[in-house]
Amino acid sequence: MLLTIDVGNTNIAMGFMNGDDVIGSFRITTKTPRTSDEFGMCFRTFLHSCNVKEEEIEGVVISSVVPKINYSLNSAVIKYIGKEPLMINHETVTGIQVKTDYPSQVGADRLVDTTAAYYTKKRSCIIVDFGTATTFDYVSNEGVFEYTVIAPGLGISANALTGQTAKLPEVEIKKPASVLGRNTVSGIQAGVVYGYIGAVEYIIKQMKKELNDPDCYVIATGGLGRVISGETDEIDEYDPNIAYKGMNIIYRQYLQKLAEESDY
Repeated sequence: MLLTIDVGNTNIAMGFMNGDDVIGSFRITTKTPRTSDEFGMCFRTFLHSCNVKEEEIEGVVISSVVPKINYSLNSAVIKYIGKEPLMINHETVTGIQVKTDYPSQVGADRLVDTTAAYYTKKRSCIIVDFGTATTFDYVSNEGVFEYTVIAPGLGISANALTGQTAKLPEVEIKKPASVLGRNTVSGIQAGVVYGYIGAVEYIIKQMKKELNDPDCYVIATGGLGRVISGETDEIDEYDPNIAYKGMNIIYRQYLQKLAEESDY
Protein backbone atom coordinates (compact mmCIF):
# COMPACT_ATOMS: atom_id res chain seq x y z
CA MET A 1 0.00 0.00 0.00
CA LEU A 2 1.36 3.39 -0.99
CA LEU A 3 0.23 6.71 0.51
CA THR A 4 0.43 9.48 -2.09
CA ILE A 5 0.11 13.13 -1.03
CA ASP A 6 -0.50 15.85 -3.61
CA VAL A 7 -0.05 19.33 -2.12
CA GLY A 8 -1.59 22.07 -4.25
CA ASN A 9 -2.06 25.76 -3.60
CA THR A 10 -5.71 25.27 -2.62
CA ASN A 11 -6.05 21.66 -1.46
CA ILE A 12 -3.98 18.75 -0.20
CA ALA A 13 -5.20 15.50 -1.76
CA MET A 14 -4.20 12.14 -0.32
CA GLY A 15 -4.75 8.80 -1.95
CA PHE A 16 -3.98 5.16 -1.15
CA MET A 17 -2.59 3.13 -4.06
CA ASN A 18 -2.95 -0.65 -3.90
CA GLY A 19 -0.96 -1.70 -6.93
CA ASP A 20 -2.35 0.41 -9.76
CA ASP A 21 -5.71 1.02 -8.05
CA VAL A 22 -6.74 4.04 -5.99
CA ILE A 23 -8.68 2.59 -3.07
CA GLY A 24 -9.43 5.80 -1.19
CA SER A 25 -8.88 9.54 -1.35
CA PHE A 26 -9.14 12.44 1.08
CA ARG A 27 -8.87 16.22 0.69
CA ILE A 28 -8.11 19.00 3.14
CA THR A 29 -7.43 22.69 2.57
CA THR A 30 -3.86 23.84 2.07
CA LYS A 31 -4.16 27.41 3.28
CA THR A 32 -4.76 26.67 6.96
CA PRO A 33 -1.38 26.56 8.81
CA ARG A 34 -0.92 23.18 10.49
CA THR A 35 1.61 21.64 12.86
CA SER A 36 3.00 18.16 12.26
CA ASP A 37 0.61 16.82 14.93
CA GLU A 38 -2.37 18.34 13.13
CA PHE A 39 -1.27 16.67 9.92
CA GLY A 40 -0.84 13.48 11.92
CA MET A 41 -4.45 13.62 13.08
CA CYS A 42 -5.51 14.02 9.45
CA PHE A 43 -3.51 10.91 8.54
CA ARG A 44 -5.15 8.88 11.31
CA THR A 45 -8.61 9.99 10.20
CA PHE A 46 -7.78 9.04 6.62
CA LEU A 47 -6.42 5.64 7.65
CA HIS A 48 -9.49 4.93 9.74
CA SER A 49 -11.96 5.99 7.03
CA CYS A 50 -10.27 3.70 4.49
CA ASN A 51 -9.79 0.79 6.95
CA VAL A 52 -6.02 0.86 6.40
CA LYS A 53 -3.53 0.07 9.17
CA GLU A 54 -0.23 1.93 9.50
CA GLU A 55 1.75 -1.28 9.09
CA GLU A 56 0.13 -1.85 5.69
CA ILE A 57 1.76 1.29 4.26
CA GLU A 58 5.01 0.39 2.51
CA GLY A 59 5.90 3.93 1.46
CA VAL A 60 4.84 7.56 1.23
CA VAL A 61 5.32 9.93 -1.72
CA ILE A 62 4.80 13.69 -1.56
CA SER A 63 4.31 16.03 -4.52
CA SER A 64 4.22 19.58 -3.19
CA VAL A 65 4.11 23.04 -4.76
CA VAL A 66 3.82 24.78 -1.36
CA PRO A 67 7.32 24.72 0.20
CA LYS A 68 6.30 26.42 3.46
CA ILE A 69 4.32 23.39 4.68
CA ASN A 70 6.81 20.72 3.59
CA TYR A 71 8.68 20.56 6.90
CA SER A 72 5.56 19.98 9.03
CA LEU A 73 4.14 17.52 6.52
CA ASN A 74 7.39 15.58 6.24
CA SER A 75 7.72 15.45 10.04
CA ALA A 76 4.15 14.21 10.38
CA VAL A 77 4.76 11.35 7.95
CA ILE A 78 7.85 10.24 9.88
CA LYS A 79 6.15 10.56 13.30
CA TYR A 80 2.72 9.11 12.51
CA ILE A 81 3.33 6.76 9.58
CA GLY A 82 6.86 5.72 10.47
CA LYS A 83 8.21 6.21 6.95
CA GLU A 84 10.70 8.60 5.36
CA PRO A 85 8.69 10.10 2.49
CA LEU A 86 9.95 10.42 -1.06
CA MET A 87 9.69 14.14 -1.82
CA ILE A 88 9.44 14.67 -5.57
CA ASN A 89 11.40 17.48 -7.21
CA HIS A 90 13.14 18.21 -10.50
CA GLU A 91 16.02 15.87 -9.56
CA THR A 92 13.78 12.86 -8.93
CA VAL A 93 14.02 10.04 -11.47
CA THR A 94 10.66 10.01 -13.25
CA GLY A 95 11.40 8.23 -16.51
CA ILE A 96 10.61 11.30 -18.59
CA GLN A 97 13.10 13.88 -19.83
CA VAL A 98 12.50 17.48 -18.78
CA LYS A 99 13.89 19.79 -21.46
CA THR A 100 12.33 23.10 -20.53
CA ASP A 101 14.59 26.16 -20.31
CA TYR A 102 14.69 25.92 -16.51
CA PRO A 103 13.91 22.36 -15.32
CA SER A 104 14.31 23.35 -11.66
CA GLN A 105 11.25 25.61 -12.01
CA VAL A 106 8.94 22.78 -13.08
CA GLY A 107 6.57 21.98 -10.23
CA ALA A 108 6.32 18.50 -8.77
CA ASP A 109 2.63 18.40 -9.69
CA ARG A 110 3.46 18.70 -13.38
CA LEU A 111 6.18 16.06 -13.12
CA VAL A 112 3.79 13.49 -11.66
CA ASP A 113 1.02 14.35 -14.16
CA THR A 114 3.26 14.03 -17.22
CA THR A 115 4.83 10.83 -15.89
CA ALA A 116 1.44 9.21 -15.39
CA ALA A 117 0.19 10.30 -18.81
CA TYR A 118 3.27 9.04 -20.65
CA TYR A 119 3.47 5.66 -18.92
CA THR A 120 -0.25 4.89 -19.05
CA LYS A 121 -1.00 6.09 -22.59
CA LYS A 122 2.34 5.29 -24.29
CA ARG A 123 1.85 8.23 -26.65
CA SER A 124 2.14 12.00 -26.79
CA CYS A 125 -0.21 13.78 -24.41
CA ILE A 126 -1.31 17.20 -23.28
CA ILE A 127 -2.26 17.20 -19.61
CA VAL A 128 -4.60 20.02 -18.64
CA ASP A 129 -4.59 20.44 -14.87
CA PHE A 130 -7.45 22.64 -13.69
CA GLY A 131 -6.15 23.81 -10.32
CA THR A 132 -5.57 27.22 -8.79
CA ALA A 133 -3.78 27.85 -12.08
CA THR A 134 -4.58 25.85 -15.21
CA THR A 135 -1.53 24.24 -16.79
CA PHE A 136 -1.24 22.66 -20.22
CA ASP A 137 1.82 20.37 -20.29
CA TYR A 138 3.00 18.45 -23.35
CA VAL A 139 4.92 15.17 -23.23
CA SER A 140 6.05 13.73 -26.56
CA ASN A 141 5.96 10.19 -27.95
CA GLU A 142 9.58 9.91 -26.80
CA GLY A 143 8.78 10.88 -23.23
CA VAL A 144 10.12 14.43 -23.44
CA PHE A 145 8.44 17.20 -21.44
CA GLU A 146 9.44 20.40 -23.17
CA TYR A 147 6.46 22.77 -23.58
CA THR A 148 3.89 24.26 -21.24
CA VAL A 149 1.15 26.89 -21.06
CA ILE A 150 0.04 28.41 -17.74
CA ALA A 151 -3.22 30.33 -17.39
CA PRO A 152 -5.26 31.75 -14.48
CA GLY A 153 -7.49 29.06 -13.05
CA LEU A 154 -11.25 29.02 -13.46
CA GLY A 155 -11.74 30.00 -9.82
CA ILE A 156 -9.24 32.87 -10.10
CA SER A 157 -11.01 34.14 -13.20
CA ALA A 158 -14.39 34.13 -11.48
CA ASN A 159 -13.01 35.73 -8.29
CA ALA A 160 -11.25 38.44 -10.27
CA LEU A 161 -14.53 39.42 -11.91
CA THR A 162 -16.58 39.59 -8.73
CA GLY A 163 -13.73 40.93 -6.60
CA GLN A 164 -12.99 43.87 -8.87
CA THR A 165 -16.58 44.98 -9.38
CA ALA A 166 -18.76 46.72 -6.82
CA LYS A 167 -22.13 45.11 -7.51
CA LEU A 168 -21.47 41.73 -9.16
CA PRO A 169 -22.10 38.85 -6.71
CA GLU A 170 -20.07 35.69 -6.19
CA VAL A 171 -21.72 32.79 -8.01
CA GLU A 172 -21.41 29.02 -8.19
CA ILE A 173 -19.09 27.97 -10.99
CA LYS A 174 -21.30 25.90 -13.27
CA LYS A 175 -22.41 26.01 -16.88
CA PRO A 176 -25.83 27.61 -17.34
CA ALA A 177 -28.33 26.15 -19.80
CA SER A 178 -27.56 28.85 -22.37
CA VAL A 179 -24.83 31.34 -23.12
CA LEU A 180 -27.62 33.93 -23.21
CA GLY A 181 -27.96 35.00 -19.60
CA ARG A 182 -31.32 36.39 -18.50
CA ASN A 183 -30.06 37.70 -15.14
CA THR A 184 -26.82 38.73 -13.48
CA VAL A 185 -26.02 35.30 -12.00
CA SER A 186 -26.57 33.33 -15.21
CA GLY A 187 -24.79 36.06 -17.15
CA ILE A 188 -21.70 35.75 -14.98
CA GLN A 189 -21.80 31.96 -15.17
CA ALA A 190 -22.14 32.10 -18.95
CA GLY A 191 -19.27 34.53 -19.35
CA VAL A 192 -16.94 32.69 -16.99
CA VAL A 193 -17.65 29.08 -17.97
CA TYR A 194 -18.34 29.42 -21.71
CA GLY A 195 -15.47 31.89 -21.97
CA TYR A 196 -13.16 29.45 -20.22
CA ILE A 197 -14.26 26.58 -22.45
CA GLY A 198 -13.39 28.71 -25.46
CA ALA A 199 -9.98 29.58 -24.05
CA VAL A 200 -9.17 25.95 -23.28
CA GLU A 201 -10.22 24.80 -26.74
CA TYR A 202 -8.14 27.47 -28.45
CA ILE A 203 -5.01 26.74 -26.43
CA ILE A 204 -5.26 22.99 -27.09
CA LYS A 205 -5.84 23.51 -30.83
CA GLN A 206 -2.97 25.99 -31.07
CA MET A 207 -0.61 23.66 -29.17
CA LYS A 208 -1.44 20.76 -31.48
CA LYS A 209 -0.93 22.99 -34.51
CA GLU A 210 2.45 24.37 -33.45
CA LEU A 211 3.62 20.93 -32.28
CA ASN A 212 2.43 19.37 -35.55
CA ASP A 213 0.78 16.68 -33.45
CA PRO A 214 -2.95 16.71 -34.30
CA ASP A 215 -3.57 13.29 -32.74
CA CYS A 216 -2.07 14.17 -29.37
CA TYR A 217 -4.16 12.67 -26.54
CA VAL A 218 -5.59 15.25 -24.10
CA ILE A 219 -6.20 14.40 -20.44
CA ALA A 220 -7.89 16.76 -18.01
CA THR A 221 -7.45 16.58 -14.25
CA GLY A 222 -7.97 18.78 -11.20
CA GLY A 223 -11.14 19.55 -9.29
CA LEU A 224 -12.54 22.12 -11.72
CA GLY A 225 -11.60 19.95 -14.69
CA ARG A 226 -14.86 18.12 -14.17
CA VAL A 227 -16.76 21.33 -15.01
CA ILE A 228 -14.96 21.88 -18.32
CA SER A 229 -13.93 18.44 -19.60
CA GLY A 230 -17.42 17.25 -20.48
CA GLU A 231 -18.17 20.41 -22.44
CA THR A 232 -15.56 20.15 -25.18
CA ASP A 233 -14.48 17.54 -27.72
CA GLU A 234 -10.90 18.77 -27.41
CA ILE A 235 -10.49 16.85 -24.13
CA ASP A 236 -10.36 13.06 -24.56
CA GLU A 237 -10.48 12.00 -20.93
CA TYR A 238 -10.98 13.32 -17.40
CA ASP A 239 -8.83 11.57 -14.77
CA PRO A 240 -9.03 12.99 -11.24
CA ASN A 241 -6.46 10.45 -10.00
CA ILE A 242 -3.62 11.09 -12.43
CA ALA A 243 -1.36 12.62 -9.73
CA TYR A 244 -1.72 9.55 -7.51
CA LYS A 245 -0.89 7.32 -10.47
CA GLY A 246 2.16 9.39 -11.35
CA MET A 247 3.50 9.24 -7.80
CA ASN A 248 2.96 5.47 -7.77
CA ILE A 249 4.96 5.07 -11.00
CA ILE A 250 7.77 7.29 -9.70
CA TYR A 251 7.92 5.37 -6.42
CA ARG A 252 8.26 2.04 -8.26
CA GLN A 253 11.13 3.52 -10.28
CA TYR A 254 12.69 4.77 -7.04
CA LEU A 255 12.58 1.27 -5.56
CA GLN A 256 14.06 -0.19 -8.73
CA LYS A 257 16.92 2.30 -8.62
CA LEU A 258 17.63 1.42 -4.97
CA ALA A 259 17.68 -2.28 -5.85
CA GLU A 260 20.08 -1.71 -8.74
CA GLU A 261 22.41 0.37 -6.57
CA SER A 262 22.45 -2.31 -3.88
CA ASP A 263 23.65 -4.85 -6.45
CA TYR A 264 26.92 -2.95 -6.96
